[in-house]
Amino acid sequence: MAIRLGDTAPDFTAETTEGTIRFHEWKGDAWAVLFSHPKDFTPVCTTELGYVAKIRPEFEKRNTKVIGLSVDPLGAHHEWAKDIEETQGMAPNFPMIADADHKVADLYDMIHPNASDTMTVRTVFVIGPDNKVKLTLTYPASTGRNFDELLRVIDSLQLTSSHSVATPANWKDGEDVIIAPALTDDEAKAKFTKGFQTLKPYLRVTPQPNK
Repeated sequence: MAIRLGDTAPDFTAETTEGTIRFHEWKGDAWAVLFSHPKDFTPVCTTELGYVAKIRPEFEKRNTKVIGLSVDPLGAHHEWAKDIEETQGMAPNFPMIADADHKVADLYDMIHPNASDTMTVRTVFVIGPDNKVKLTLTYPASTGRNFDELLRVIDSLQLTSSHSVATPANWKDGEDVIIAPALTDDEAKAKFTKGFQTLKPYLRVTPQPNK
């Protein structure tokens, strides 16, 4: 069954490159990014894992843990890490799940038969501190993911979860945001002390409230 936004992310126990984990326990009260790879020793995945390793501090700034998954065994993950370090300048510095029995892939519906009966598609799940799924992305095997965009989305998710705002198209951290339509003008005036601009009754713009 496909996992939908707002669903509780399934818990699981799995072997990883950093030992056995129970997912919810490992995640704790942090945010988490779980992302799958079609296969070890593949070119696009190699670039992705190297890049995520380089920007891991950006995830940590956002109280976000990162964990990868491939349906290959643990030994292959360790060997692949050497290639990633050689070609990308940094080996993975986060756990990689060895999902040879497809247990986790099946839980998260990561295998799409129209693409492949055995390999996971490039799926991304962003999971909140409440273990609810906040975002899902699915890419074909041939297209590398934009992890800078993923950081941007996490900024938006974290901001909108704690303030009565939404973020407009192409928003980046520090830019103006949209006041939630559910707030009246009087409520908005009380809540957003920097003021706001009314472009339409349903479109009110205010400076980012946590800056």
